[in-house]
Amino acid sequence: MNMRLKLFFCSALMGFAVLFPNSLFAGPFQTDTDKVVAGNSQFALDLYARLRTNDGNVFFSPYSISTALAMTYAGARGETARQMARTLRFDLPAHELHPAFAALATNLEAIQDQGHVQLAIANSLWPQIGYKFRPDFLRLCGEDYGAAVLPVDFKHHTEAARNEINGWVAVRTDRKIDELIRPGVLDKSSRLVLVDAIYFKGNWERKFNYLLTRDQPFHVSAAETVNAPLMEQTADFGYAEFPGLQVLDMPYMGDEISMIVLLPRKVDGLGTLEEQLTADNFKTWIASLPTQKVHVFFPSFTMTSGLSLADTLADMGMPDAFNKRADFSGMDGSRNLYISHVIHQAYVKVDEEGTEAAAATAVVVAFGGASLVHAPPIPVFRADHPFLFLIRDNQTGSILFLGRVTNPIP
Repeated sequence: MNMRLKLFFCSALMGFAVLFPNSLFAGPFQTDTDKVVAGNSQFALDLYARLRTNDGNVFFSPYSISTALAMTYAGARGETARQMARTLRFDLPAHELHPAFAALATNLEAIQDQGHVQLAIANSLWPQIGYKFRPDFLRLCGEDYGAAVLPVDFKHHTEAARNEINGWVAVRTDRKIDELIRPGVLDKSSRLVLVDAIYFKGNWERKFNYLLTRDQPFHVSAAETVNAPLMEQTADFGYAEFPGLQVLDMPYMGDEISMIVLLPRKVDGLGTLEEQLTADNFKTWIASLPTQKVHVFFPSFTMTSGLSLADTLADMGMPDAFNKRADFSGMDGSRNLYISHVIHQAYVKVDEEGTEAAAATAVVVAFGGASLVHAPPIPVFRADHPFLFLIRDNQTGSILFLGRVTNPIP
C-alpha cells in the first residue's frame, strides 16, 4: 500500500472514530495510530517516573521527545534499533511505525485547521554540508515527518550553525524557546541535528473571571505555604473522584484539546499519586468523567524547564545509541555515528484566558562512534497543593504536554 493510500485510510478511520467513538475504540481493534499513541503514552509515563525524582516543578512534551527520537530511530539498525524500540515503546515494525506517526501528525494538523486553538508542529534535519546521508533516510524523514533538510557547517562555522537552528526553533515556538542548543553542545564532530518543535495556545472553553482571582495560600508541603494567585469559577466540567484523588477535565475552545488535572486529596499526597501513575490507572481515571458542576480553584502560573536526556534514556534501556556500539548505519551506511545529546526545553503559561505551551527537542548525532435544596452538594476542586496536569488531544488521547506543579510561584 503506498503512502498516500495508507494515510487516506488512517485519516478515514480517525474520522470514523469521531462520529462513532464507542464502536471503534471499545473493542480490541486498533489502528496503527492508536498503537503509536499507546506506546508514546507509556513512554511518557516511563520518562516521568525518572524525572519525578528531580526537585520542584516538572514540565515537558512527550510528543516532541517521541517524535524527535522516532526520526532518529529511522536511521538505527541492529541492537541499537532494538534497544530504542523497547525504550521508546515502539511496538510496530518500522515500515508501519513512521506512517503511523505521519497519520497522528495529520490529525493534530486538522485541529489547527479547525481554528479553535493554535497547534503547530514542525520538524527539521540539520546535516553537515557535504556529509553523505542515505537518500532513503532523508526521504523517510521528509515524507513521514515533514522534516525540512537544512544543511549547515558544523566543522567550520559551529556557532553560526547553532544560531541558525535556535532561530528556527524560536520562530516556530513564538519565541518561547529561544536558545534550545546552548554553547558547547555542538562541535566539529557534529554531523546531524534532528529537531522537533511544538507550539500550543488555546483559550478555555469556560474562562475564569479575572475579578475572582485572589492571592491565597498554596501548600507547597505540609510545612511550607506560599501565597499564589488562585483563579476561581463554578461551571460544568468533566469530573470524577477516586480514593485519595480528584480528576478534572478542563477543555479548551472547540473541545479538541483538554487539560486533565490529577489532584491528590492530601497536601502531601503527590508522592503516592506519582507511584500510582501507570498507563492502566490513568486509563481508569479518565475513562468516565461525567460532566457536572464543580467549584474550581486553580492557580495561574508560568513554568519553564530544560532537560538533558542522554543519561536518562541510556538508563531506561537504550545505552548503545550513546556510545561506540551505536549502529546508525541507516543514516549514512557506516557505524561511525552516535547520539551525543538529547536536549529538551519546554514552556507553559496558564491564566484566566487559557494556556500557552511550547517545547522543542534536539537530537545531536556526532561522528566518532560514541443548586436545588435536595441536590447533591457541588464538589470543590481546590488545587492549592501539588498536582499533576496533562494537555492531551481528546480524539487520539495523545499526550502533548505533561507537568507537575509543586510551587506555582517561580
